[in-house]
Amino acid sequence: MNRPPTADLPIGPALRVESTRGDLVESVHPVHAAVVDAEGRLLASSGDPERLTWWRSAAKPFQALPLVQDGAADAFGLGDEELALACASHSSERMHVDLTERFLAKIGCSEAQLACGPHPPLGAAVAEQVIRSGTSMTPAWSNCSGKHAGMLALAKHMGWPLEGYERAEHPVQRRILGEVRRWSGAEENEVRLSVDGCTAVCFALPLARMAEAYARFSAAHDPSAVRLREAMMRHPAIVAGTRRFCTDLMAAWPGEVLAKIGAEGVYSAALVRPGVGVAVKIEDGDMRSAPIALLAVLRETAARLAPGLGADAALAAVASYGEAPIRNTRGETTGALRAAGALVWHDGAPRDAAPPGAKPVSERSTSGVL
Repeated sequence: MNRPPTADLPIGPALRVESTRGDLVESVHPVHAAVVDAEGRLLASSGDPERLTWWRSAAKPFQALPLVQDGAADAFGLGDEELALACASHSSERMHVDLTERFLAKIGCSEAQLACGPHPPLGAAVAEQVIRSGTSMTPAWSNCSGKHAGMLALAKHMGWPLEGYERAEHPVQRRILGEVRRWSGAEENEVRLSVDGCTAVCFALPLARMAEAYARFSAAHDPSAVRLREAMMRHPAIVAGTRRFCTDLMAAWPGEVLAKIGAEGVYSAALVRPGVGVAVKIEDGDMRSAPIALLAVLRETAARLAPGLGADAALAAVASYGEAPIRNTRGETTGALRAAGALVWHDGAPRDAAPPGAKPVSERSTSGVL
């Protein structure tokens, strides 16, 4: 890894998401971010890129890798759709629940063996439908059902106990921890463990390590990594769902962008062509601000490192995520959530790819689209 010492970095909310009301900024959500290449070099940052942060669901691709690497996916005949589901934080749409049931049938397990529990669907339309219909949700409705099915599949394939597969002491979780450390380059003392909202193990590590993992994943030629990465990018609707940012971002740039939401204001992503990873944490955990911040980071990163991508007409497909209107109870717009500020670019990063006529980085707003 080749990163400047934290003491040498400008620490502070250089990038932020502002909440406006009228012509005043009413509140500010500071953004911590890291942009790292596959060699572990910190290219750009905001706030504290070494902030110890729970990765939450943005770690799912690395939790799913042993499923492919250790032969379970082939043994059970899992296809790209099941692999995408193993990495998903899905919206509990019918296609997601049905796919979970097919996944479980392929591995010879039942829904009762899933350690995750149901919760309100992440997709707004599905959540509203559930409330209206009084649907009784089951563990297959959990946004993490695919991840848990993948863990069950690995345990069954390896001959490990199925009971307790979600606990830190289980061989499944020890195997996954090894992959998290391998791809992020994190030392043993850099990774902390706790219990995620879905009952499985979650990991805390520095933001820059998360970005490094996504950079390496996006650039990897390892067949298992390529297979899993392509499954996500071929099936973005499975990874999230209808009108979800992860899905719309990957659909806008097929094969070029990889994105995965976490919880508490966390996002991880990669620009595949330059092979760079991004990790974002909204300091106060505001989930409304997370897509806005990630889009701002990706836009600035693309402008410097992949200008062809930044100029693509597909930008219009995600323009609505660049700024979120704030409305009153009558539906009238009273303000907006918008990105402001910019990344700090470090020595060795390209500095001459800003769009013609752009303001200096210190003055440029990052509201808008990628």
